[in-house]
Amino acid sequence: MEPEDLKSRIEIALAGDRLSQWQRHFLVDIHVRLQKYGSNTRLTDKQRAKLLEAIGYAPPMSQAPPQPRPIGSRSSPWRPRRRRRSPLAREARYLARRFVRTFGIALAVIVGGLIYSYLTGTRHMPSSSGWAVGSPETETTTTPLTRSQFTITDGDTIRLSGAAKGTRLVGFNAPESIEPRCASEGDLGRRAKARLKELVATAKLELKMVPCSCPPGTEGTDKCNYGRSCGSLFADGRDVGDVLVSEGLAVPFVCFSTSCPPTPRPWCR
Repeated sequence: MEPEDLKSRIEIALAGDRLSQWQRHFLVDIHVRLQKYGSNTRLTDKQRAKLLEAIGYAPPMSQAPPQPRPIGSRSSPWRPRRRRRSPLAREARYLARRFVRTFGIALAVIVGGLIYSYLTGTRHMPSSSGWAVGSPETETTTTPLTRSQFTITDGDTIRLSGAAKGTRLVGFNAPESIEPRCASEGDLGRRAKARLKELVATAKLELKMVPCSCPPGTEGTDKCNYGRSCGSLFADGRDVGDVLVSEGLAVPFVCFSTSCPPTPRPWCR
């Protein structure tokens, strides 16, 4: 299955309500990896099996090998031979089927996203933690960044020098250190912020800006992410969000193109 097909099926599954909490976190992690690495994403057999189970995909069963005809058996009745299609006709038929399948998946994702946004009240997402998965057509190039060119606001937010608003780092959600909802979140938020400072202290840094997941025409305004921009920060070639998630200082957070699901905050349960 192609990476784009997998990502589409994962988004459809995330938009539903049949997943367990573990399956939802697992699919979010796989979606982030597919978004970053595409066809180079590596999964173990067990991970692939769990992925197919979570998205409800059943691979086609292999056909049984043809049985040899017993000696002396009568031949089957004569049937007219099918006329072979030309390579051009076969190619056109294949492209038509692929177009119909891709269009159907895209339509399902759009409808599922609209329904989910309507049910969760995120159609006009003013969340302070919203972000978008940037598409190859809209992503900007990765640019070098020095430690003196930004300050760290929180475990998932930085502020570029001279910028009026901060930049929300995408792909994960770190606990709040400035206005935590509980003491445990505040403690973990301070640890995540300190760890981010360690990661960027001496590493080679790069920043990739991506569109925030907001309704069209609202990006850059207070109606979209409180006016903040969105991007990915890399330290020595590795996304800092992946490091914080792997160390238990953040959780994966995947949004749709123009809205986000409820922000995951498992620290104050």
